Amino acid sequence: MIVATQRNNMVTGIPNRRSDLGTLANVPRRNLCSYTAWTCFFLFASVGNAANADSGDPSFFEDFSTFDATRWYISDGWSNGDHQNCLWSESAVVPEKGRLSLYFFYDVTESHDYRCAEIQSMGRFGYGAYEARFRTDEGSGLNSAFFTYIGEVHGESHDEIDFEILTANPLEVTVNTFVDGEPMHGAEGPLPRPSNEYFHVYSFIWEPERIRWYVDGSLIHSVEDETLPSINQKIYFSVWGSDTLSDWMGTFDHPTRPVRMDIDWVAFTALGEDCQFDESVLCALSED
Repeated sequence: MIVATQRNNMVTGIPNRRSDLGTLANVPRRNLCSYTAWTCFFLFASVGNAANADSGDPSFFEDFSTFDATRWYISDGWSNGDHQNCLWSESAVVPEKGRLSLYFFYDVTESHDYRCAEIQSMGRFGYGAYEARFRTDEGSGLNSAFFTYIGEVHGESHDEIDFEILTANPLEVTVNTFVDGEPMHGAEGPLPRPSNEYFHVYSFIWEPERIRWYVDGSLIHSVEDETLPSINQKIYFSVWGSDTLSDWMGTFDHPTRPVRMDIDWVAFTALGEDCQFDESVLCALSED
């Protein structure tokens, strides 16, 4: 049943990792912190400056030809709670052939039976276009996500904008927001082709009173609301699993091989700036 086995701190089926990966240990996405509350607040509040989303870090395009440890760090050594059946692990993040691969695989630790992957941006970004080209795997009980997030661990209210592919159904993508910790604006949209067989470009354009989500340049969901995320956020990619969220993610099936999410590129274009590259949804919108 178990085909992935640990060997010299590596797992069969996962390529060797390059040595240039950066890690900022104990920097969780959500509500976990291995420090005391005050130490946690001062440590993580200092990572970036809190600001309204009218201002933020500048536009960029990242093709992962190398792993830029000044732009990204890797979640390592914790999970986001009991709902998650895997441990965020640096060993599950692997640069390969001009892409970045995030893995979920069986490897028993003291706390979990599986390891999984998450990267976070060092910077915080405001209104603008967020875009990424990636391919998921398949598997029930697994979640592959591209999203922005800020929260209490950063000394801020919980704001979030999501793309989530629940790979029990690789023909559908889920989008939503959180505003001050409350889930809002959720919807599901069909994908033109399976997410595990093809790369797609996932884009959302965040404006003060509107958010639009696109797949391969086609609008799949739009909301206009005075109550939207309004705080600069960090950019995340993750792949993780759950034994308990079966109503949402499907019943967890033990994978018989390492499951992966391959990220080709990611970009942010600040609101009001022209498109930076041909595949950007902003280029198509500028021609309309």
